[in-house]
Amino acid sequence: MKRIFTSFLVLISMLVFSQESLPELLQQYNDKGVPYISAQELAMPKTEAILLDAREPKEYEVSHLKDAICVGYDFFDLKTVTDKIKDKDQPIVVYCSLGIRSETIGEKLKGAGYTNVKNLYGGIFEWKNNDFEVYNAKNMPTDSIHTFSDEWSKWLKKGIKVSN
Repeated sequence: MKRIFTSFLVLISMLVFSQESLPELLQQYNDKGVPYISAQELAMPKTEAILLDAREPKEYEVSHLKDAICVGYDFFDLKTVTDKIKDKDQPIVVYCSLGIRSETIGEKLKGAGYTNVKNLYGGIFEWKNNDFEVYNAKNMPTDSIHTFSDEWSKWLKKGIKVSN
């Protein structure tokens, strides 16, 4: 019986964690309730938006997009955003490691009446994979990227993987 249970767990783990591509991973976790913006589109000079980092402070300190505001995920407080962003039509881009936690935060913002919220497709990993700059706690460029977990780190192809 124990062997059957162990085999069952291995099978479930293989099914859950065997995504072959980023689109498959995001399709599994996201319902596209918040439209995506690509790293390339966000990097264009004409694209102006407030950036919200939906990762935890320890992740943000290692690496974040320039001028992003850390709003967190586990202890996200909508009031933090509503106090800082009064214009609910202001373009906002939310990101996390891959775009999963940021969709949840983006949906909360939309529920609060924000009308122009987008989710960075592939998150900070895709941003770095496209050779765009990230910054550390001292707002200095860095190649270090907090990977959230060993499991998710496989999606970061460029940069120095940091997990703590």
